[in-house]
Amino acid sequence: MKSFILIFLGIVEVHETFGVTHSLKYFYTGSSEVPNFPEFMVVGMVDGVQMVLYDSNSQKVVPKQDWMNKQTDAAFWESEREKFFDSQQSFKAEVDILKQRFNQSGGVHVLQYIYGCSRNDETEQRDGFGQLGYNGEDFLEYDMNTLTWNALKQQANFMRDKWNNDISRLGFWKIYFSQTCIECLKKQVVNGKRPLMRTVPPSVSLLQKTPSSPVTCHATGFYPRGVTVFWQKDGQDQHEDVVNGEILPNEDGTFQKRAHFTMDCEEWENNNYTCVVEHKENIITIRLDQSVIKTNSVKPPESGPIIIGVVVAVILLALITIAGFIMWNRKRTASDDGSNPSMTQQNQIQLEVSLSLIKQERSREKWTFIEGQ
Repeated sequence: MKSFILIFLGIVEVHETFGVTHSLKYFYTGSSEVPNFPEFMVVGMVDGVQMVLYDSNSQKVVPKQDWMNKQTDAAFWESEREKFFDSQQSFKAEVDILKQRFNQSGGVHVLQYIYGCSRNDETEQRDGFGQLGYNGEDFLEYDMNTLTWNALKQQANFMRDKWNNDISRLGFWKIYFSQTCIECLKKQVVNGKRPLMRTVPPSVSLLQKTPSSPVTCHATGFYPRGVTVFWQKDGQDQHEDVVNGEILPNEDGTFQKRAHFTMDCEEWENNNYTCVVEHKENIITIRLDQSVIKTNSVKPPESGPIIIGVVVAVILLALITIAGFIMWNRKRTASDDGSNPSMTQQNQIQLEVSLSLIKQERSREKWTFIEGQ
């Protein structure tokens, strides 16, 4: 019986190393008792760009990029669909096991999983990662040194023992991380070379809802996703009263990021504040001035599309990540090049907010190796 746990996770913003490191990531998510939302979803991404999508409602594997659309072999897509469908069934069984194990009955429960690999084109350095989470908490993590699974909390010991005692499972992951994933990554980078290697500079705006609201420096439309957005006061980096947002995806495959700055009117008038956006070779600076701010209270026609765009982006983000990119953090300092990410315990409210957004607008890849686990 195929019994591979399918799950989901999110990505948290980190500073990226530009240029030569590519990553392939797969996100599985399964949820129970979430109205009007698929119980199971798979998202495949290369270099942060979504390639394929599968969900339990449509039970179809949908290519999300032109280079994926060029795969016209009907048998290939049907094979992918069958494998994801089998994984969908095994997920339901795994959730039931976890609920029984923890004496849980009804309510929302989320099983999450991320795995993949990275490769540096220049050094050929490789890395693999696999992690499992349940209801927003760390559960299991794959150890690339021992080629076994480690429990990240005591309650996960039973699953660690189950997975490590399954010789075929361990053999599968060993081959996958050392060969299969890297070969698939290289293939996708070649197939998607043109869009993946492009550079699109950001468009930067200053936004403010009301005169008493924080001023937001909003960079959007850039690719690749690595960017730094920060505020300066008289040429010095400003950290106090600054809240940095995460890097979010836009519907067109580009990204956006915001940095919110709170200050009173007197500070504004007596100091020189600027927002600085650094993206690859591009450095964009905007001086804080009332005339350049787009705000609800002053210019409703201009602010409307901006606010709508941000809301849509958040909804799309929530749809891709289910629990939001917020739910996962990295356990060690690393660039987002495929290094091992790790989940930390986060507020359940964040999950509920993300799911709430998804319910409001459900609009909105592929791996074939799930069998035999």
